[in-house]
Amino acid sequence: MTQQRKSVHGSWSNRLAFVLAATGSAVGLGNIWKFPYIAGENGGGAFVLVYLVCIGLIGIPIMMAEVMLGRRGRQSPINTMRTLAAEANAHPAWRWLGWAGVIAGFLILSYYSVIAGWALAYVFRSMAGVFDGATADGVGSIFTQLTEDPERLLAWHTIFMVMTMVVVARGVKSGLEQAVRFLVPALFVLLIMLDGYAMASGAFQQGLDFLFTPDFSKITANGVLIAMGHSFFTLSLGMGAIMVYGSYLPDRTSVARTSIIIALLDTLVALLAGMAIFPLVFSNGLEPGSGPGLIFQTLPIAFGHMTGGDLFGTLFFVLLVFAAWTSAISLIEPAVAWLVENKGMTRVHASVYAGAATWGMGLVTILSFSHWSDFHPLSFISIFEKYTVFDLLDYLTANIMLPLGGLAIAIFSAWVMRRQDSVQELDMGDGPAYRLWHFLVCYVTPVAVVVVFLNVTGIVEF
Repeated sequence: MTQQRKSVHGSWSNRLAFVLAATGSAVGLGNIWKFPYIAGENGGGAFVLVYLVCIGLIGIPIMMAEVMLGRRGRQSPINTMRTLAAEANAHPAWRWLGWAGVIAGFLILSYYSVIAGWALAYVFRSMAGVFDGATADGVGSIFTQLTEDPERLLAWHTIFMVMTMVVVARGVKSGLEQAVRFLVPALFVLLIMLDGYAMASGAFQQGLDFLFTPDFSKITANGVLIAMGHSFFTLSLGMGAIMVYGSYLPDRTSVARTSIIIALLDTLVALLAGMAIFPLVFSNGLEPGSGPGLIFQTLPIAFGHMTGGDLFGTLFFVLLVFAAWTSAISLIEPAVAWLVENKGMTRVHASVYAGAATWGMGLVTILSFSHWSDFHPLSFISIFEKYTVFDLLDYLTANIMLPLGGLAIAIFSAWVMRRQDSVQELDMGDGPAYRLWHFLVCYVTPVAVVVVFLNVTGIVEF
């Protein structure tokens, strides 16, 4: 019974603390960097509508399942899955689901911290007015100089990892909880300020129309699959973060209600980011579908040609850093929790070991942008012939490990875990709400995740 298990790491003070922490984990570069550009590439409003449907049918059910597993196990994802497999009389190999989440979080953070370092660097560049009057070639040159200089990238990567480990080393209440109580509200305040600034850009209505007026002629089968995939990845599912945060959740807190609130807040951040970015793009005659460079190579042009651009450009990149920071602490927490539980380490020592290993792995990403930029280790496979080591890490985690992790979570919670246990943990009774969740996790979400997985891995193309 879950009431007999207590986490050795402590617990959140209340539901609000968990909501802020899980929202911080879900809200990251994907919401502010990735969502606007994939919406721009896939027709705007129609894509957003499909994305919202996918959040409801895929994201929320799997989030409920992952939080439920975490709270019932009350340990790191590895030990949680070992315990729950034994409880369900299932094969002990299910513990590898926990290992997959911990490893995925470790690998993601190793390159995520390098990208977050770009945002840190841009805070100071924007503050110094580097983008004032800059041309597209000028901004492109600034970006290239940063990414191709391994010493600069190493410095920013190191600073960001130190920021992350200082928070994690302080523990659940003194570290994670105190950080998210400041960072998540600050993130929303910054977004609202940027939206207010976008309202005065002269193209706010055009941005809203692009984002919220569906034109279904612009949506494609591939666009639907991208929306489906992003709805899954944006909630930090399948990487152990939500499971370990769920292990710190108080017993009487509703898993269903908190999961829905977190998904809604995460989606709200993505929409607010779009409302801030697209008016600036349109008012400066830029291209909304300019791809991954939208944030680091397109928006600085806009900030460099608008009144108050230095200030609001700085605020925007501070927002990016805050979003990355809240996600980073959740990505490393599963590994830290396991080291404390299994190796008898203190939080400080576990944080140092996990942080040092992640920092070291990040060197691979740094070199992939400079000295190893022409190194393509799997060039003998056509789909990977131009992939650097960084590209392969990104592909392995986002396109293989996370969807398989989410699929395994759905299968375990719906088909392996005893029905009475999931009814007890979700605390909805065995009524219509529970049956809807059970149907979605049993049938809808596994099929959707398999379809996304087959498509993004190139096994089946749509």
